[in-house]
Amino acid sequence: MRWTQTSKIVYLPCIYRNTNTLKPDYLATVDVDPKSSTYCQVIHRLPMPNLCDELHHSGWNACSSCFGDASRKRNRLILPSLISSRIYVVDVETNPRAPQIHKIVEPVDLFWKCGLANPHTTHCLGNGQVMISCLGDPSGNGKGGFVLLDGQTFDVVGNWEHPGEAAPFGYDFWYQPQHNVMISTEWGAPKALANGFDPADVAGGHYGSCLHVWNWDTHRKLQTIDLGKDGGIPLEVRFLHDPSATEGYVGCALSGSVFRFYKTLEGDWAAESVISIPSKKVEGWTLPEMPGLITDILISLDDRFLYFSNWLHGDIRQYDITDRRKPRLVGQLFLGGSIVSDGPVKVLQDREKQPDPRIIQGRRVPGGPQMLQLSLDGLRLYVTTSLYSGWDKQFYPDMIKEGSVMMQIDVDSVNGGLSLNENFLVDFGKEPDGPVLAHEVRYPGGDCTSDIWL
Repeated sequence: MRWTQTSKIVYLPCIYRNTNTLKPDYLATVDVDPKSSTYCQVIHRLPMPNLCDELHHSGWNACSSCFGDASRKRNRLILPSLISSRIYVVDVETNPRAPQIHKIVEPVDLFWKCGLANPHTTHCLGNGQVMISCLGDPSGNGKGGFVLLDGQTFDVVGNWEHPGEAAPFGYDFWYQPQHNVMISTEWGAPKALANGFDPADVAGGHYGSCLHVWNWDTHRKLQTIDLGKDGGIPLEVRFLHDPSATEGYVGCALSGSVFRFYKTLEGDWAAESVISIPSKKVEGWTLPEMPGLITDILISLDDRFLYFSNWLHGDIRQYDITDRRKPRLVGQLFLGGSIVSDGPVKVLQDREKQPDPRIIQGRRVPGGPQMLQLSLDGLRLYVTTSLYSGWDKQFYPDMIKEGSVMMQIDVDSVNGGLSLNENFLVDFGKEPDGPVLAHEVRYPGGDCTSDIWL
């Protein structure tokens, strides 16, 4: 099956963190139509009415899981704020190129009604509701619960999980109704990760290493899969797009590994490591070994290719996953990172040569490749470089001063292979009020990381 990509614009949340004068985050609309006179430009900015929100990921009020209802439309973009715990509902129907705020869900509603805070991943549900995973409780402790919003009014309905059954930590989730299952992942306690990464917090038990298996119908937690030392900080989780599939993948940031999770013959769920990125022995860095830090993964809509980013090492990888248990590397591209040849870090033992810095249209790529979004036809992979402001400041302080970028990778979707489109660059260092950090790309027509098929 071949999908077409009709979207001519994309949406990205952007945040200011480089000056002493606080400015509100905003939603940027970017023109990605090569035939347009404003190609590669931010054509609209929707500022939020509050400060220090930390817009991060976004999701839709409707997607493929509820398209059996002809009245449902993908006309509201849900923007959770990772720090303030505020949720913005944005009208993208009235004027898609100039969205406007439709409703604001205040943090107190999450705190009092759900005992949750730090909302992260948004998915629409087939029953019309919107579900958002959370990282913690209102005090900054880890708590992996889920907030339900009414799909019409966007009022907080309550918790999806039963009382007392929240996971120790939260982050991402993906559900698969055909098999009555949902899988959720873990990052860390909000108060531990807020000001940067401290290895002592891992030893102190403030970061996760587990997958949680939930019964989709009853909302009961059925199983916890501890991935162990090879599965530290499992972040983005992706089922295969085929709704009949009983397997998927999760990227583990700290350990530099990708696990395949699957349903066993006995009916429970298990996981196995199928990709491992070795840490590099280095000098001139905070630690003697540098992990790749896999921060985002996605699967092409035909379920043939898996993509992920190594934010610290600086490369994007493409794997052929036709053999689900034995992914095969078919594409790799370095785009910045912490081991560039002219940087302060020296790699002591490695078969890979230290990459040269990446320059696009005279602009040195700051940071490393982080959030990924693949066009529906599988031919264009969009990449941004900001992870989370507290960690950006620690690992890539120059990006705080210079702003992040958005790039486009051209994909060989037949034989595999990645190449940089030198004609595409969105430089968020040139924003009117100063450099900003841009995060996840979202298509108006749906994409590889927001749509779930029934």
